[in-house]
Amino acid sequence: MLFKNSYYQLEKPSKGIYKSKGSKFIAYAFIVKNEQEVNQNLINIKKIENSARHHCFAYILNPDKSATKVSDDGEPSNTAGKPILGQINSNDLTNILIIVVRYFGGIKLGISGLIKAYKSASNDAINNNKIIIKNIVEEYNISFDFEETNFVMKICKKFKVKIINNTYKDFCEVKYHVKKDDADLTRSELLRNHKIKVKFIKTIQ
Repeated sequence: MLFKNSYYQLEKPSKGIYKSKGSKFIAYAFIVKNEQEVNQNLINIKKIENSARHHCFAYILNPDKSATKVSDDGEPSNTAGKPILGQINSNDLTNILIIVVRYFGGIKLGISGLIKAYKSASNDAINNNKIIIKNIVEEYNISFDFEETNFVMKICKKFKVKIINNTYKDFCEVKYHVKKDDADLTRSELLRNHKIKVKFIKTIQ
């Protein structure tokens, strides 16, 4: 998948609901960054909604959406997890888990009815939230002599980098975060001064 320097994510956890022929579908949307967080949220919801017949879900992880999984949890194949995932994809979201629990009302909904129910509950949870843009950030370390401080600070201010740690002595070090969009140019500007060393540390979602 084409890697981008920003991505869409929910602002906070949220909840949605859909009812049909006595059955109730409750959707829970969470911000998740790894499978451990996915599993913990599943455990929590199964405790909260322990009398529900089904706990279906879908999730997408990482800015490049490289990890995806769906579960129908006993519903007919592709009637639950896939419709949930469809709503996540239609909103271009990542780092998201949606769990939809079903309380059976005694009347079968059929394949189309189930797909509509899981889709609608998921959509309601997303609509009850706010979608925000998250920028991918890179972390760097700059090493330089004290007399180069003004030059370094000028570049940092120009590209609105966030300084997260610094040591100003005869020999100085500054650790900073910068949007991935601006990372290469910021580094190039700093390295115009040959007395400065810039080291990439890591990428931050």
